Amino acid sequence: MFLKNTLFIILLLTLFFSVPSAYSLTEDEKNNIDLYQSLAPGVVNITSTVVEHDFFFNVIPRQGTGSGAIIDSRGYILTNNHVIEDAHKLEVTLSTGKKYTAKLIGSDPDTDLAVVKIDVPKEKLTVIPLGTSANLKVGQKSIAIGNPFGLGQTLTTGVISSIGRTMRSSTGSLVEDIIQTDASINPGNSGGPLIDSSGQLVGITTAIFSPTGASVGIGFAIPVDTAKRVVNDLIDKGYYSYPYLGATLMNLFPDIASALKLPVTSGALVVDVTPRGPADRAGLRGGNRRAQIGNNIVIVGGDVVVSVNGKPVQDADAAIREIRKLRPGDRIELVIVRWDGSKGAVTVILGEKPRDVRAKQP
Repeated sequence: MFLKNTLFIILLLTLFFSVPSAYSLTEDEKNNIDLYQSLAPGVVNITSTVVEHDFFFNVIPRQGTGSGAIIDSRGYILTNNHVIEDAHKLEVTLSTGKKYTAKLIGSDPDTDLAVVKIDVPKEKLTVIPLGTSANLKVGQKSIAIGNPFGLGQTLTTGVISSIGRTMRSSTGSLVEDIIQTDASINPGNSGGPLIDSSGQLVGITTAIFSPTGASVGIGFAIPVDTAKRVVNDLIDKGYYSYPYLGATLMNLFPDIASALKLPVTSGALVVDVTPRGPADRAGLRGGNRRAQIGNNIVIVGGDVVVSVNGKPVQDADAAIREIRKLRPGDRIELVIVRWDGSKGAVTVILGEKPRDVRAKQP
């Protein structure tokens, strides 16, 4: 009898311990917890104060909130340009609740990136390591940590929904290789890190697509490889040095090419060139007269760029993308078609883009 009772008790204990506990964690949950505990201290809340005036010219401060990622033990924080744009005062709140006045170090509206700095002993800062966005795969895990609706230190998870998206910044400039994710992103998340399952920063959350103004599972992040290209210039100079061709380009559409009887049907039409600029010195020609094509007025007579450094380009945006991969001082070879039908190559030494030049003029 004693033996039977003992066996029965052993059986009950075996069954009890073999049933998963309601409080057991999956490996994915453990990964989320570990990443949050180790990286959340490296995510900050940013409050920007913009000074406005009412009808009677009274000063009215307006505050906005965003997020940022500590990327250097010296106190440098990476965020979005639109989070800090026109700010009269910047305040950073760490995960501990401690607030610090921040200084704007540099910004680049064309990529919607900015760097601010706080003066804090490095032992009090958690740095989020920068990964790479070059090898991202659709379907892999993504984690966003930020300050949605002012609710700091919030974690949301999802997957990389798409890669290689293109969007325009507030300046009209194309931003390439945008990451799409379904990790919930809301107002206030802007500037916060998008993290992979290994704890590497792979993107900076920047925008959502939403008919309601809140997350519907379509969020966008600037790839970290873009940030790594820009951030050193922002820290060293306060701005990013873009390569400068000194020419305004326009898409050459097939209907325009047909109406003008051009020998090509696509490419980047050179509307004008800046006097004594890189393109002008290389002999690139801009338009010299106006032509009405349908309801559009087009400046014609300029060269058509059909290739940049050996890569065919179908329109102005494609040409600009190729040029923006380079740096001031680099040489590029443009294959052009002139209005008389002749084709040739022009070598241009790129300059540094003046900061007031609009996005469509590389």
